[in-house]
Amino acid sequence: MVLGTFETAFQQFIQNIVNILPNLLSGTIFLLTAYLGIKLVLKAVSLSLNKLYEEEIIVSLGKTVVAIFLWFGAALVFLSIMGLGEIAASLGTATGFIALGVAFAVSDMLADVVAGFYLLRDPDFKKGYIIQVEDTEGEIQEVGLRKSRLKLENNDISVLSNSQIEQGWTHKT
Repeated sequence: MVLGTFETAFQQFIQNIVNILPNLLSGTIFLLTAYLGIKLVLKAVSLSLNKLYEEEIIVSLGKTVVAIFLWFGAALVFLSIMGLGEIAASLGTATGFIALGVAFAVSDMLADVVAGFYLLRDPDFKKGYIIQVEDTEGEIQEVGLRKSRLKLENNDISVLSNSQIEQGWTHKT
């Protein structure tokens, strides 16, 4: 009796594996294709960002963000191929809500990063230039993604957020 139950369970297990093999094969082929496609897209993103920005941190950030989105999408498609479409839909929805909450929580930081991208592309905002932001005037020492540093007349360094600078600054000649 125990042997018969074990044999039935084992046969059902083998049948389930045989039933899932086509999905597993399709999923594996998809993952290999996705891997190659994502590598190509990331290479194109890297080349494009290298042409636009000299700073390696921007290229790295851009590649990382694109890679996260592409791999997450590939994972959801893989789950759908494996017959787990409801789980993929739930994960996609939950991730959307989490991303919305995180974006709201870090909105000030995101504003600084976006302003940093604009400042890095601005031909009038380069290292060595003299600018004035509100009551602060100084020489640009460093432009980062979130903050920029100005050397003041008394040789002090003023650190300002990029969104604060982007709101209104003047290039002194």
